[in-house]
Amino acid sequence: MRRYAWAGIALGIAVVLLAIPLMPSSTHRENRESAPLPGTQTPSRAKAEASYKLQTVKNDMEATERLSRAQVARDIRAFLEKRRQSSPSGDALRALLHAHPEVVYAEWADQGNKKSAGTLTPDTLTRALPYLARARSAARNNASFSTPVFSAGGKSYFATAERIGNADGRSVVALVSAEVIQAVERHQRRNLRLIPYPQEGRYRIESVVPGTNAETTVRSGEDNGNASHYSVDEVVVKFRKPLTEKQLLQLRKELNLTVVKQTRSIYVFRSKKHNTGELKAYFKREWNPVFVEPHYLYLTNGAKFRRTDLNAAADDREETLVPNDTLYSEYQWNLPEIMTETGWKVTKGSPDIVVAVLDTGVQSDHPDLKGRLVKGVNIVDPSADPEDDVGHGTHVAGIIAAEVNNNEGVAGMTWYTKIMPVKVLDDTGAGSTYSVAEGIIWATDNGAHVINMSLGNYAQAEFLHDAIKYAHDNGVVLVAASGNDNTERPGFPAAYPEVLAVAATDPDESRAEYSNYGGYIDVAAPGTSIPSTYPGSRYAALSGTSMACPHVAALVSLVRAANPGLDNEHVMDLIRNTAKDLGVTGRDAEFGFGQIDVMAALQSAQGSESSLQLFPSRTRDKLERMSGLK
Repeated sequence: MRRYAWAGIALGIAVVLLAIPLMPSSTHRENRESAPLPGTQTPSRAKAEASYKLQTVKNDMEATERLSRAQVARDIRAFLEKRRQSSPSGDALRALLHAHPEVVYAEWADQGNKKSAGTLTPDTLTRALPYLARARSAARNNASFSTPVFSAGGKSYFATAERIGNADGRSVVALVSAEVIQAVERHQRRNLRLIPYPQEGRYRIESVVPGTNAETTVRSGEDNGNASHYSVDEVVVKFRKPLTEKQLLQLRKELNLTVVKQTRSIYVFRSKKHNTGELKAYFKREWNPVFVEPHYLYLTNGAKFRRTDLNAAADDREETLVPNDTLYSEYQWNLPEIMTETGWKVTKGSPDIVVAVLDTGVQSDHPDLKGRLVKGVNIVDPSADPEDDVGHGTHVAGIIAAEVNNNEGVAGMTWYTKIMPVKVLDDTGAGSTYSVAEGIIWATDNGAHVINMSLGNYAQAEFLHDAIKYAHDNGVVLVAASGNDNTERPGFPAAYPEVLAVAATDPDESRAEYSNYGGYIDVAAPGTSIPSTYPGSRYAALSGTSMACPHVAALVSLVRAANPGLDNEHVMDLIRNTAKDLGVTGRDAEFGFGQIDVMAALQSAQGSESSLQLFPSRTRDKLERMSGLK
């Protein structure tokens, strides 16, 4: 019965989620030393932060372009290697384009024989001809080659060439879509709050000062850091018991409202006549509900770097496992940084552990996620599969579980962990808190051991917290991103005591300047220019606490694989207490207990149960700090 009671709590509050990506800055330490009070921004600081974020977007675009070029070159070379002794048929070339949709046109040449596949519009062909000519010339001269990105017909492309053999060699010249680079730009400008989000017209929302109903105006992306958002014509009400048909009819007549969502005794009402303030006052006065609150919106929250400060004891650890994934060694600084390679000597994970990714969905047929997905759900549209139409969810899933050592793309943190895609956001990256709460309960009831939430805002919601408590009481470990507004203001759901709150670090182990901070932070993880899977069977580098969060969720899954007997409180405390202390000595507002250490956590998990008794539960400690009791 309890699961259905909590299921009712999943209704209500609206949420908007976006992804949050970025890059490191050489000035953020100085900026933090004179940081203003929470929720405030001096003009000079706001300008510096905007400049940092713009540079981050540029860096992520450049990193994504490098990933794209490297992967296309690898795919074409593999195609050529398979055909050293024979020419491909037209069907084989078309199959190349089908398997790699970013390749829009390809032509094969060997000893004067030529074949091609792909159709270009006249305008695109005219614009592409000089670039294709340069690629053909390079192929004849036995050179690997790619042109700069150029525009044609309102889209962007680059031409590339690969060749094997010498005088009798075979070559492929291709035209490749570079739209993923522009997609990353659009994605990052929104999710790094460089533009106002969400768009108030679409969602009929109002921006308010967090913790109040005092209206505020969001004129720029920066203003999101000091605002919560709610639907102006909706309200969430939990009654003492479900309403009768007669009572609902009475409300419809009196308030000209409709029921948007309802589960047992929790209702989301929308009125054509009254605003949120009027609806709240009415229900408080006339109905004595358990709670009544606005329908809030939420916002979601890349040379190879290796740690060089390892002590003598670390030098004695077992040798690392370096995977053969094609983009790993050059681009994935993040996994060696947190001792993942040595941690894999303890465990690579287990297919029995499931991580639910509450997000925009996941590309189900991405080549680097084959066999890693279990049944999920589309909360936004129950009639559809939880496919990713934004990009954020697929990127998060890849950080956790992209296939490792398959000579393809990137490596996830786990070799065997399963991903449960739970789509709670629509094709704009927006959704309601009702969707998030419902997703939490669905994931809990369908076997998730870990829930990753790369999303949040600054408004608390009782029904959402109840859903989180339901999952926690059922043994689930919940992990959430702190946010990308560089503010000390507590963000939710990360600040709830049942949730591991995650900040982001740069490759130099400093707090990423975009990362939120504060007393509620539990741990930090790499978040800057993180390569991962992306829709269209592509790869992209994104930055943000949204990228840091899945590192922690993946570590939770590894700990649970190393010692299935640990309950969720022990797992959370173990991850906190084995983190590498950064910043000032001891726990601090920027890193919490420190940056996660995969090897240390897994060694501790595999050790004797008596070692866990050294870890006092931190959940009450976090609750007291957030309540102002300490």
